[in-house]
This record gives sequence, structure tokens and C-alpha cells, in this order.
Amino acid sequence: MDWLRYGVDYGIIGFLIFLSVVSLAIFVERFLFMKQISLGRYEQRKALELELTRRLTTLATIGGNAPYIGLLGTVLGIMLTFYTIGVEGYVDPTRIMVGLALALKATAVGLLVAIPTIAFYNYLLRKTRVLLGEWDMRNGTSGTCGTCGP
Repeated sequence: MDWLRYGVDYGIIGFLIFLSVVSLAIFVERFLFMKQISLGRYEQRKALELELTRRLTTLATIGGNAPYIGLLGTVLGIMLTFYTIGVEGYVDPTRIMVGLALALKATAVGLLVAIPTIAFYNYLLRKTRVLLGEWDMRNGTSGTCGTCGP
């Protein structure tokens, strides 16, 4: 069952670290894009909206699923701990506590990925709404219909 321990340590936690890098890269790219965007370039509100919301779904998906991926690592770690107890045939409280503590680190990493990712998503979503509102004010539309006139 060592493969399971390595799978939790390197597989799941490594995947969560990868997701955190992807999340940060998307946030930085979107932040810089929104900072330098020229609203005058867009004649249609829908085109602007599509540009502004690009990759936001990826952020929401990472933020929403990272805790579950971490929880999967925790469940596998606890299963490994109970399997080890069953195979060895005796209960050593120290080894059980160490095994459970190590299992919980996957949930902690999942939360450490999810919390900032959701904050990034919410910030970018708010910035998108502000920019769309500014476009609506400049173009005299209410923003309720992307193809409707003023």
C-alpha cells in the first residue's frame, strides 16, 4: 500500500499545487488584461462581455473543486491508516495519530488552493461587472440586452 501513500502525497497534493499555479496565472493574466482594456474598441456589449469573462469559469471550477480533491486525499490517507492497522494487527496510538494528521494535510492544501482562487474569481467577476457598467454608460444602454439599441 505504499503506492497509495505516494499517490496521496505526490499525486493529489501535487495536482492541487498545479491547480494553484494555474489559478494564479489566470488571475494575473486577467487582472493585467482588465487593467489595460480599452472599452472604446468594442462596438457590441456581448463581444466585450465574452472577452472579460474568458477563463473565469476555469477559476470557479478550480475554486469549487479543490476542497473535494483535498478531501479525496484525506479519505485515501485514512483508508491507508486503517489498512495498516488491520495488517499489523495491533493498535499503536502514535502511529494512528501521525497517519491521520498526514491524511488531513490533503484537505488543508485543498482549502489553501480554493480560498484564494474563489477570492480571485470574485474580484475578477466584480471588475467585469464594473467594466460592463462603464461600457453601458458610455454607449447609453441599460445592459439588459447585448444586441438591443439604446
